[in-house]
Parts: sequence; C-alpha cells; structure tokens
Amino acid sequence: MANDTKLFEELHHNVKELRERIGHSPDVVIRSFMMGRLGFQAALIYIDGLVDKPMIHEQVLKPLLHLEKNAAGYDRRATVAEAIISAGEVKEQTLLDACVMEVLSGNTVLFLDGTDTALVIDTHGWERRSIEEPVSEAVVRGPRDGFTETLRSNTAMLRRRIKDPSFTMDMYKIGRRSQTDIALLYIKGLTDEALVEETRSRLKQIDIDEVLESGYIEQLVEDNVMSPFPQVQNTERPDRVAGALMEGRVAILVDGTPIALIVPVTFAMMMSSPEDYYERWLPSSLIRLLRYGAAFIALFLPSLYIALISYNHGLIPTKLAISIAAGREGVPFPSIVEALIMEITLEILREAGLRLPKPIGQAVGIVGGLVIGQAAVQAAIVSPIMVIVVALTAISSFAFPQYGAGLAIRILRFGMMMAAAVLGLYGVILFYILITVHMIRLKSFGVPYLSPFVPARPSQWKDLFLRFPLHMLKRRPAMVSPQDDKRQK
Repeated sequence: MANDTKLFEELHHNVKELRERIGHSPDVVIRSFMMGRLGFQAALIYIDGLVDKPMIHEQVLKPLLHLEKNAAGYDRRATVAEAIISAGEVKEQTLLDACVMEVLSGNTVLFLDGTDTALVIDTHGWERRSIEEPVSEAVVRGPRDGFTETLRSNTAMLRRRIKDPSFTMDMYKIGRRSQTDIALLYIKGLTDEALVEETRSRLKQIDIDEVLESGYIEQLVEDNVMSPFPQVQNTERPDRVAGALMEGRVAILVDGTPIALIVPVTFAMMMSSPEDYYERWLPSSLIRLLRYGAAFIALFLPSLYIALISYNHGLIPTKLAISIAAGREGVPFPSIVEALIMEITLEILREAGLRLPKPIGQAVGIVGGLVIGQAAVQAAIVSPIMVIVVALTAISSFAFPQYGAGLAIRILRFGMMMAAAVLGLYGVILFYILITVHMIRLKSFGVPYLSPFVPARPSQWKDLFLRFPLHMLKRRPAMVSPQDDKRQK
C-alpha cells in the first residue's frame, strides 16, 4: 500500500498531502501551532479514539507550546525529539505514506516546518478489555488470565512467563487494507530455524484485503484445507502458548483477537490440556485416558448403535436385544433416521445455546434437551435407548480440551453413521480405516499429524496416553526438531 513519496520541507505541503490521503473524516485531528520561542510552525496529526489524548496534551503539546528554550542554531528535529518531547518512544520518518500508516495505527505524527523528516510518537490509547479468564479453555488448577484483543498486552503476558533474552518477536503487517499487526514468536537457539523460516514464508505469501481474526491466518497457512482436522492449534491461554514455545514450536499473535495460533500441531496436542502438567501425574494420566475414551464414544457410539440395530443383531446380548426391541416398538423410522433426527436436533440446540445470551443459552440447552427428548419418546418418534446414546455422545464431545478437535469429531460422526447405515459394522471399520489413512498422510508444517505414533517414536510416548512424572520428561518433542532438545537434567 505504501510507496516512496518523500516528505516536503514545507509544512503546509505535508499537511495537504496527508489530508488528501486520509480524507476529511471528522475523527482525523490536525492541530497546527507555533512552537514557543523556537519561532516556527508545527502540526500534530492523530486520530481521535485511537490515541491517549491526555498523554498528547501533557507530554507533547504542552511542552512544545510553552517552550522557553531558545534553540536558534540547533537542529530543530533533534532538539524537539531529544530535549522537549517526553513520550516514551519517538522515531523519525521521511516517507509520506509511511506517516499515513502510522497515523492510522494510532500513533501521532509531528510535522515541523523547514524539515523533511517527521517525528512519529507512540501514543496508542484506545479502549481495551481487561484481562479475564478464558471462556473456551477453563481449568480447575492453573492461571486464570487469558489473552485479550490488544497485541501488546498479549506479548506482555508471554514476556512475564518467558524471561529469556532469546525470546524473539518478528512483526508483520498483513492485509492490504486492514494492515493488521501480526507477531511471529519463537525462541532463538531452541526452535528449529527451518520451522521458523517455513512459518515466515507462509505468512509472507498471504495476500488478502483484511485479516479480522486469527482464523484468517489459520486457514491460509494450513497444509490441507480439505481435512476436517485442525492443523493449527488455537488457544486463549498464555500458559499454553508459553509451554508450546518452550517445546520449540512457533506461535502467531494477531492484533484484535484473543486467539493465538501454535504450529506445528499433532493430534495428541489436541487431547491434552495445560492442566495435565499442573496436577500430579497419576490423576493427569487418568483424565487424559478418559478424554481418549470420550473421543471414542463421541465418534463411534451412534454408528455402533445403528450397525448393531440394523445389521448385526447377533452381537447384542439376548436380554439387551429384547429390551431394545421393546423400546423401539412403535417407532416408525429405521435407526439411521432416528439417530439423524436426534443428532441434528442436538446440534441445533447446541448452536442456539452458543448464540443466545449466556443465561438464556444455558436454559435453552437444558430445557430444550429435556423437553424435546421426553416428547420425542412419548410420541414414539425415537426410542429411549436412542436418547441415551445421543446424550452420552453429547456429553463425551464436551470432554475435548480443544473446541476445534471436537468440531472435527462431530463432522466425522455423521459420516460414520452413514457408513454404518449402508454397510453395518463393515462400514464402521471401513470408515475408521479411511480416517486413519487420512491422519497418517496429514501433516502440520511438515510434522506428521499422528506423531509420535506415526512414525513410531516410543521414547516420546511418555507424554501421550499417559503423562509420566515430570522428572522423566527430560527431552523436548523430537518431532519439532528443537536445536536444544534437553529440557531438564
């Protein structure tokens, strides 16, 4: 967007050109004034609402207007920047369009008559949300702070946790019109240089008008857009990002969103929570096993019900088969239609609960589930066992620590149900094989998605289904090729 138009020495030319580029919007403030005893004109340009106005008044405008110093014979720009303005960060700029971008980004530009260099003063000061507990990744034990929409607040939260001088932050502006600030974070000397370069390359290749949320970046840098599985981990938790950086991964922060991105990612990461490392290893391992069990139920239970009811009755114990048959008496639909009615109803209830205000959403979810389930059974539209199957499936799908992984399982569950309706247990097994083959072939920034299962690295299985005691986790994950693989002695 920017070009190489240089600033003029005449103040009125610079102000005129900048006004033509920004337009005549009422929120663009151009304050012209005479600088005390220095005896020449200057102009401050900023956007109301994006800057800290008390700071501009006290640290920039007031010292310049009441200047008593006679600076005749001195360099105007250097005198103002070094001896008069007391703001924390002041830099020079000689290009007009770069000045425009600084103003649009919330900085204040000071034009001085008689010099072709402007001063850019850091005066960011828009309204921001306070730090709150992450909504989508609650924990029982662990820090309660979550990312906010302000990039600098988010990087500060990471700096608090990683006091390593090698912690590196590369800044980019992505979006031809939005010019969104993007931060690429990694630890130099620990993270694989090839991984950093690959991430940097993918970011530079993005050519889009706007980046309004980190989801834009996530979709534009992932390896396989057709896969239902997320290949970039997103999180609101600074401790999760700090942990990933310490393992040798790369993080991406986007200004304007509380969601950070982590690459590369594996399926095992999607099943783990930061809390796994805060609790002792035995309860953490048990909870992690429960999550894998919940994933199995969320994916397979409705399809196994359909397969057993429709094709493979002989595999059901006799007493259970009689009970199920009694429950299905009067139900006019085959099991697949019965399952689809309940699953789609549940998905609608879940979506409605998310979009409504929080107190109403919870009421709609509970009341809707109870009332519709009871009414459907009494009307003989579905059987009681189907309600139990769907309820177990729904509860299990809430056990995923990552929302994106839960979405993938929800999508695949419908495919699995259709396969069961067509081929019974053979269809379930065939669909499972297809999913496994897809996951084996899937990669995230060059790292196999099923690593360390495939390729098999038994030495890395200490933090997989079970989370071994911390003193046994001495090495960083080999899959990300860290330059320093030793985590502890």
